[in-house]
Amino acid sequence: MQKIGIMVAVDEEREAILNIMTDIKVEQIYNLRFLRGKIQEKDCVLVKSGVGKVNAARAAQVMIHNFDLSYMINLGAGGSINGMLNIGDVVIAKQVVQHDFDITAFGHSKGYISGIGDKVICDRELVNEMEQIIQSIPERNYQIKIGVIATGDIFCAEPWMKDKIRVKFSADAVDMECAAIAQVCYLDNIAFIAVKSVSNTLNDKNANISDENLKLATKRCVNILKEFLI
Repeated sequence: MQKIGIMVAVDEEREAILNIMTDIKVEQIYNLRFLRGKIQEKDCVLVKSGVGKVNAARAAQVMIHNFDLSYMINLGAGGSINGMLNIGDVVIAKQVVQHDFDITAFGHSKGYISGIGDKVICDRELVNEMEQIIQSIPERNYQIKIGVIATGDIFCAEPWMKDKIRVKFSADAVDMECAAIAQVCYLDNIAFIAVKSVSNTLNDKNANISDENLKLATKRCVNILKEFLI
C-alpha cells in the first residue's frame, strides 16, 4: 500500500506532526527513525532528517528505497526573503533551487546542477491541490504564497545575503533541506512538494530563532497538512 512520505528537519517539527498521527509504528533503518501511521486515514511515514542538504538527501533516499511512496512532502520552518512575508506566513513551493550550488566557472548559471537544471519544478498536481486548500482554510489571518524556495547549507542571517538570493533566484523563502530532497525525488521519479512557514524575516540579523516563532511556523505547516490530507 502506498504511503505519503513526510520529512522534517528538527524535533519540534516531528513532534507536532506526531500529535496528529494515529496507529504509530516505529521502524529503524540505519540510524533513521521512521514513524509509520495515519493522518486523516491516510497512510503516512514520517522521518526527521536532521539539518542540511546531505542529511535531507540521505533520509529522502532511504525513505524512497524502503517505502512505497505516492509522493513526498517536506514541512517546516524557513526564512522569508520576500519583504511582504512575515512571521507565520507560509510559502508553498512551486519550484526550488540550490542557491549555494555554483559551477558558473563552466559557463552555467548560478544554481545549475548537471543532469537536473537550474531548478526543480514541484509536482503540478500537488501544487494545484494546495492552491485549492488555501481557499478553503477558514478564518485565516496569515498569508499563504505559492512561490520559490531557495536551499543552501547556510543559515541566512544577514540581510544582504537574503537580498542577494532574492534578486538572483526570485525566491520568497530560504531553507536548508527542501531542494536537496526535491533533487532526490526528481532522480527517483517521486512527486514532491514543500511547505515552509516563516520563522525569521528579511531584516532579522540574529541567527537564533525564538521558540515562539518556531512553534507558530510548525503549527501553520501542520494545519495545512491536516487540510491537505482530508
